[in-house]
Amino acid sequence: MAAHVCVVDDDPSVLRYMRRLLELEACTVQTFASGREILEHVGQGASPDLVLLDVAMPEVDGLQTLEHLRKNNQHLKVVMLSSVRETAKVVRAIRLGAEDYLHKPLDGAALHDVLRRCVPDGEPGVMPASREVEELPGGMFFVAGSPVMKKIRSRLEQVAPVEVPVLLLGESGVGKEIAALLIHKLSQRRERLFLKVNCAAIPSELLESELFGYEAGAFTGATHAKPGKFEVCNGGTILLDEIGEMPPGLQAKMLQVLQEQRFFRLGGRSPVSVDVRILAATNVNIAQAIKKGVLRLDLYYRLNAFTIEIPPLRQRPEDIPVLFRHFMQRLAAHYDRPELSLTDEVLDACVHYAWPGNVRELHNVVKRMVILGDKSLMPTAHRESQPNIPRLLAGAGGGHDLKELVKTLKCSAEAEVIAQVLRQTNGDRRKAAALLNLSYKALVYKTRQYGLEALSSLSSPPPVSSGVPVAGKKVI
Repeated sequence: MAAHVCVVDDDPSVLRYMRRLLELEACTVQTFASGREILEHVGQGASPDLVLLDVAMPEVDGLQTLEHLRKNNQHLKVVMLSSVRETAKVVRAIRLGAEDYLHKPLDGAALHDVLRRCVPDGEPGVMPASREVEELPGGMFFVAGSPVMKKIRSRLEQVAPVEVPVLLLGESGVGKEIAALLIHKLSQRRERLFLKVNCAAIPSELLESELFGYEAGAFTGATHAKPGKFEVCNGGTILLDEIGEMPPGLQAKMLQVLQEQRFFRLGGRSPVSVDVRILAATNVNIAQAIKKGVLRLDLYYRLNAFTIEIPPLRQRPEDIPVLFRHFMQRLAAHYDRPELSLTDEVLDACVHYAWPGNVRELHNVVKRMVILGDKSLMPTAHRESQPNIPRLLAGAGGGHDLKELVKTLKCSAEAEVIAQVLRQTNGDRRKAAALLNLSYKALVYKTRQYGLEALSSLSSPPPVSSGVPVAGKKVI
């Protein structure tokens, strides 16, 4: 069936031009000269496949019209059109539910792309199968096999060209870094550097110098000046991963960078100006983090220009077969092993397992299966995600790489012990670190490595160090 498209613009010449373009695409077209007209049309029960809506109109403008349209029909697809790209309006339109925000005049190629994304094959909102797995720089990929991930992919595509901060939320291992990479790839900065900084992996007393650099003589051992990550990434995109682990004093300096795009190196007297797009990610509960003082409210407001929450893998089972096959192909090629088939039994085990470590855990499971050539290592709903050690030992004589096997055994045993201690301490990482005779930072790293963050809790912040005072407070 031909797509039914409504065009809303107060300029008759634009309406005529858009009608011609749409009819060339074999669409059924209706035109409206004001927001009130399209609201009346939809209010009478009409449900077009797509509405192309001008932003600047008299009486009821495009954003007001969009808000009313979305209230009356949440599934209605609306694309905003404007001759001026204003960041604040773009962000508001996307938040109100617009599919996209495009610049007029729209050419035939741009319109064809909009129709392909919004109403492909007469099924609005369905992403073509060819885009289920999208390659990204550094050997990464974005998977959108489920409806929710297809919608998230569309939202990432919308916000990518808009120069605003984006806050990515979700459990550890769901793919927040992948989402940030996709934003970078789809942005105008795609040819420049993308840089990830893990705020939890760098000791708090070193994080400031890593981010902002230092001058010679700024501290003992600083024999020469060194640029920080922001200077290295000038013109590109920087992802501040685990922003909730950044010390509050350093968060205040980050707020200044967001507001002014400049900062001082440690020991510096002159400000350094940069042009960097800032993305941030965290797996903490935002409300609890703000209440506990872990995350500054003013920094959250600056980062919260646009927020995308990525659901855990257990809530999007349609992605599991796509991820499994992709991991299997890549890992089999990497380790020069035969691919194992995704049988009904394995698929059933995948879908009914909770995946506390999310995509990262699935990757590790498939990796072990490939190395050992054993599909029985697939976890079930009633079994731990780590492989059974006797079974692994039984496979040692099967011609497998001994170094890989020993490494897998060591990691499996270590992960099992950490998981048991975290359960014993009800997720209190500080107590668990003490029982395991590990530093807090080492435990945090290992829980992320093995996909055990779901067993941790926000109630166990790192101990207060005796270190560097920042803004009158000790670094946490």
